[in-house]
Amino acid sequence: MAKNDTPHPRASARPRASERMWLDAALELLISSGVDGVKIMPLANRLGLTRTGFYHHFRDREALLGAMIKRWEDKNTGNLVAQCALYAETIGEAMFNLQDCWFKKDLFDAQLDRAIRNWADHDAALKRRVDHADAQRKSAIKSMFERFGYPPGDAEVRTMAILYTQVGYIAMEITEDPIGRIDRVPLYVELFTGKSPTKREVKRFRSRNGY
Repeated sequence: MAKNDTPHPRASARPRASERMWLDAALELLISSGVDGVKIMPLANRLGLTRTGFYHHFRDREALLGAMIKRWEDKNTGNLVAQCALYAETIGEAMFNLQDCWFKKDLFDAQLDRAIRNWADHDAALKRRVDHADAQRKSAIKSMFERFGYPPGDAEVRTMAILYTQVGYIAMEITEDPIGRIDRVPLYVELFTGKSPTKREVKRFRSRNGY
């Protein structure tokens, strides 16, 4: 390399953040400070960058807020729907697939769900999207029960019990001992399905969640 081709040290001292990095930082601010705290300059400071880098990825703050909502829809609702549709030989196995959402943050982010709902309390357009997401979740869980022969009315009541329990769990910011929490899951499965899960189903669930 010629002498003049050597990069200046300052040229690589501050790498440009990716779109994902900006979005991740924005979601962290949403969770910690609410939507009013999601502003371009605080984000830049959080990433150690200048605000001009933001505009390489997003047109403006509104575009960023739209991307944040889309991330929530794809992650929390999209993954929940997908978990309900996974192959299962029994309703117990299907319920354990759904329970994975509450134990794997890459499938479902409870803090993000609470932050989005708090935001929607003051944003009518977002509230409509939250209502649509809840309808998708309800439909997916109800279909899961019906797949195993539960009558529609029965499936709907069980579905509402699951959704309302989880929304309440998130809203109350419940913290539990991890071992006690995982130990209680088979009891929840039995409560919600009316059937006792097998030892094999319990073992597989615990194993894939690190227990």
